[in-house]
Amino acid sequence: MVIRAFRGGRTAAVAVASGAALVGLAAPAHATGGTLPYVALGDSYSAASGVLPLDPSASLLCARSTKNYPHVIAARTGATLKDVTCGGAQTKDFAAAQYPGVAPQLDALGADTRLVTMTIGGNDNNTFINTILACASAGVLSAGQGSPCKDQNGSKFSDDIDTKTYPAVKAALQAVRNKAPDARVAILGYPWIMPAKAQSGCFAKMPIATGDVPYVRDIQTHLNTAVRRAAAETGATYVDLAQASEGHDACQASGTRWVEPALFGTNFVPVHPNALGESAMADLTTGALGLG
Repeated sequence: MVIRAFRGGRTAAVAVASGAALVGLAAPAHATGGTLPYVALGDSYSAASGVLPLDPSASLLCARSTKNYPHVIAARTGATLKDVTCGGAQTKDFAAAQYPGVAPQLDALGADTRLVTMTIGGNDNNTFINTILACASAGVLSAGQGSPCKDQNGSKFSDDIDTKTYPAVKAALQAVRNKAPDARVAILGYPWIMPAKAQSGCFAKMPIATGDVPYVRDIQTHLNTAVRRAAAETGATYVDLAQASEGHDACQASGTRWVEPALFGTNFVPVHPNALGESAMADLTTGALGLG
């Protein structure tokens, strides 16, 4: 089986055997004299890459869905949405073209923008893809025993988050503030991919060794903490998904999980939120912003 993971239109493959929110300091997310001008930025978790139907206005490389949380938020609030989310986006793609014909995401912002949402940072340094591919490969080779990924990589992923991802996310949020000074800016954490502890039957769907399950979870915790810190330091609202997404990880049954597994899932891009997850992300975001 081949896994196409985390990089949206940029494909990486590996063969395998098988609500607390920190309220920001920006202006209130309410427009006067019309609908709310809303710009959605971010990566595949914002774009809902892998969820059908695709957005016909987007490049196919972005794999953007009309069921992503920005579309859900716009439908619920009546906001006027400009959606430039794109699978595989990194913070650098805010200021530069990600693909030919795909403009820098910051170009969508303007002085009239009043609401901005995003998930970003997971693709920087290939944090997500390298973690999943390295740990899945190690898990298969160890037949699911021990903690081979942790033993091989140690603090490498977390160190990259601290030294590279955190400052990049902070700079991206400041760039958003500079382009849209009157907007309310919200950045979401990433919903849980793995449970806190190994679960029976999960290895068939997420081939992570038993001892590496908490290791992968800790890396994601580290990433979300970095995003939270960047939000606090730039006056953005951090939408915390940790408590709400507990028990909705990729190991759970269809209809319960918010993130699809690497194997035997329903999305054409695995290890990404499904439509249920995107709807829940919209719920938490509108609640954090007082839009619900």
